Amino acid sequence: MKYTKDLVWKKGMSVKELVDSYEFVGFQSYELQRASELISKMKRNGAKIYLSFTSNMVTSGLRGFFSQVIELGLADVIVTTVGSIEEDIMKAFGDKFEIGSFSSNDEELYERGQNRVGNIYITNDQYLELEAKIQKILSQVYKIKKKWCVSELLKEIGLRLEDSSSFLYQAAKRNVPVFCPAIVDGSFGFHLYLFQQEHKDFFIDVIEDFKNIIFSTTHDEKKGIIALGGGISKHHVILTTLINGGADYALYMTTASPKSGSLSGATTDEAKSWGKIKDDADAVTVIGDVTITFPLAMISALEKLKNEGII
Repeated sequence: MKYTKDLVWKKGMSVKELVDSYEFVGFQSYELQRASELISKMKRNGAKIYLSFTSNMVTSGLRGFFSQVIELGLADVIVTTVGSIEEDIMKAFGDKFEIGSFSSNDEELYERGQNRVGNIYITNDQYLELEAKIQKILSQVYKIKKKWCVSELLKEIGLRLEDSSSFLYQAAKRNVPVFCPAIVDGSFGFHLYLFQQEHKDFFIDVIEDFKNIIFSTTHDEKKGIIALGGGISKHHVILTTLINGGADYALYMTTASPKSGSLSGATTDEAKSWGKIKDDADAVTVIGDVTITFPLAMISALEKLKNEGII
């Protein structure tokens, strides 16, 4: 039986010490401490770790942290949405996104050619410059071959970015596959369409990539999920584990509520009814802004694993 204890600051307190103290605070702090322990256990026990995240997290400053997580071996498979691909490329070429306000005058932003993601702005000019970059890259990969599955294409793009803060670059360097099942759902998809109009034999095979992620693991292999946010990136991971006998470890971090019946808000308990995670899986759901909860849980886990000599 556990009882609450007062949180006390100590001079020089590490992230690990702070998160460890959350075990006795209660509410979501308690779940966050469990999340950190779960991440450590996934790595310690040799699970294949599937990391999924939505594009808004790459819009934010988490992009470089994802790259570090990949570099340190805490992600074996990545699943994300197409905005992540676009904005990783933008930032790899030096684009910077302004931090503004959640209560901006959006009509004025529109007139200035600024697009708002929460309190972060991306300009129309940045998207126009992205078109030229993507078309150049597509022209280069077209000379290699005409038919690509998405993860192969993203690896080839990653190798060309040469930016250590790029998650595509770090994934390509470490042979960590990046899957983007909804590759056409954004600016990148539009540019693929435009390129294909001029190169009719250019083809992106999403079904081949579905096979690739399904066969990225087996029933016998230990599997861990870190799902940040929801939507298709989360579902693509848990569908993979469903087909392969269910995940052994599952961490969901989200702001969505389960009350609407959405996949984004669905808890790890609900996933057990589908067999997406195993009945006896170690599972934690943390409710809160991932830009706050994920760095705390992951850095605490990294400090533990570093102390144990695992990373």
